[in-house]
Amino acid sequence: MKASPTPGSKLINHTDHALILIDFQSQMSFATKSIDAVNLRNNAAMIAQAAAGFKIPTILTTVAEKSFSGPMFSEVTDSFPGQKLLDRTSMNTWEDAAVIDEVNRIGKERLVFAGLWTSVCIVGPTLSALEQGFEVYAVTDACGDVSTEAHERAVERMIQAGVRPMTALQYLLELQRDWARTETYDMTTGIAKKYGGAYGLGIIYAKTMFGASEGAHGTSAVAAE
Repeated sequence: MKASPTPGSKLINHTDHALILIDFQSQMSFATKSIDAVNLRNNAAMIAQAAAGFKIPTILTTVAEKSFSGPMFSEVTDSFPGQKLLDRTSMNTWEDAAVIDEVNRIGKERLVFAGLWTSVCIVGPTLSALEQGFEVYAVTDACGDVSTEAHERAVERMIQAGVRPMTALQYLLELQRDWARTETYDMTTGIAKKYGGAYGLGIIYAKTMFGASEGAHGTSAVAAE
């Protein structure tokens, strides 16, 4: 056995997957208790801006937008100006023909999901996609549910079936992966500074106080650990 400096095949990159954002809507958020609303919106914004910046094909879908659930979070839609929202009646996104047409048009075998609520809007399509042979990831801190119990049991159920969990910051940094990638460096650190919580504050502090920069961007390093 011999090691080589190459990434593992289970890591995502900007060319190998599609992102599906489901039901980030006002009505769905009112009863979401497993995550603070500010954190939820920040995490949704982080993955939306990451996907837009890295040009990830992204599907935006809502349920009963005009009649009941309300508009999708602007933190999500602002990253995709002019993109049509695929509105559904089905709780399981995977049972909507228009969404599946878009999945087939994009043609990626690896799918990343996030949305509200974890136990309904995310469990349904992830388990359905898995059964049809897709490789499936869920950004679990960009999902929420009516209780911590509901969210945790939904995540456990998905993991048991084969869904791979990740976080919003992990999604962003896994897309960047190398600080020497200068074409996306400013975008990645900019998203982290705005939505990355304490990690983002650390970047702001290091750059402001010391002119520090990651990798090949300066003499000091701010590590993403």
